[in-house]
Amino acid sequence: MEQESLYEDLARHFDRFPIGAPMTPSLMEILKILFPPEEAEVALRMPVMGKTTVSDLSRENPEQGDALATILDRMAEKGTVMKRATLGQEARYTLLPSEKGWCETVYWPGRETEYTKKLGPLWVKYRDEGYGEGLARGGVPVFRAIPVSKSLESATEILPFEVVKTKVEEHSLIVVGHCPCRQIKRTVGAGCSHSLEVCFSFGAMAGYKLEYGFGRQVSLGETLKIMEKCEEEGLVHSVENYDGKIGTLCNCCGCCCLFLDSRKRLGVHSISPSNYRSMVNEASCSGCGTCEEICQMGAIRVAEVAVVDEGRCIGCGLCASACPEKAVGLSPVREIEPPPDPMTLFMARTGQT
Repeated sequence: MEQESLYEDLARHFDRFPIGAPMTPSLMEILKILFPPEEAEVALRMPVMGKTTVSDLSRENPEQGDALATILDRMAEKGTVMKRATLGQEARYTLLPSEKGWCETVYWPGRETEYTKKLGPLWVKYRDEGYGEGLARGGVPVFRAIPVSKSLESATEILPFEVVKTKVEEHSLIVVGHCPCRQIKRTVGAGCSHSLEVCFSFGAMAGYKLEYGFGRQVSLGETLKIMEKCEEEGLVHSVENYDGKIGTLCNCCGCCCLFLDSRKRLGVHSISPSNYRSMVNEASCSGCGTCEEICQMGAIRVAEVAVVDEGRCIGCGLCASACPEKAVGLSPVREIEPPPDPMTLFMARTGQT
């Protein structure tokens, strides 16, 4: 297959994932760096959101049979394919998507490499070329904000699907890696100085991440301490936008995060707000400006008192948790929208009915 056609087909293949991967010049360069032609051809034959084995792929392409295991294992080490091996069974491989996949894997270890330096500027360009806008595809973002714990102390009603601590406690294996978004921005001399080791994975991804050195295992206690520190720093908790066990917990800033930055700067529906919005008790507000300073979305401004822009507020609760006068609180939105079930999210994102 001609090389350009190969990578165009590969881009279309990745665009079938719910997260998507709109074809642009920057994406073509990213794919060429991460997927040499031999690996690109294998990736094209792997199912989207499905598992496969060497035997499965060999039946379709027997001429590559002897080399397939070596190629797939190399891809697993690089972070483009997830490998899961069970005793007594043939190893199964899953093609990773762009986001929560090969956009992150090279950055999770927190080390500067040739890959991280080459890919960083391309990811920044890709965000503006179409990746950021693509996050709003189908009207249902793949990620959503979830309130910081302290902010719910003042909430008029606690919605169970908005309690992040409960979601973390559901998992026995927790693995933390370094924030890709902040590292990517640093490759172009931008970004911020917020903490890096704040990107949590659970379930199968946590096992893969740990086995291949993309992160380290942490206890529930250490996880909660890191999350508390993130709240103190003014970082937004975000998780997958579906009802069920979470696989990822990010701690995001408005200047670097793919999802927050795309919503804030590009004006696209790239992350779903929580089911809360900030509200100000003007009688208690001293106009100190703490809430304006900590807000990652530029959703609150202070003149004599704080004023919330409901159109920009994502209900993360940072302002409520930081207010020294306790003049800012969270209130449930008028029409509560629980996160969708996984199939509804998949259908909306992939344009199926």
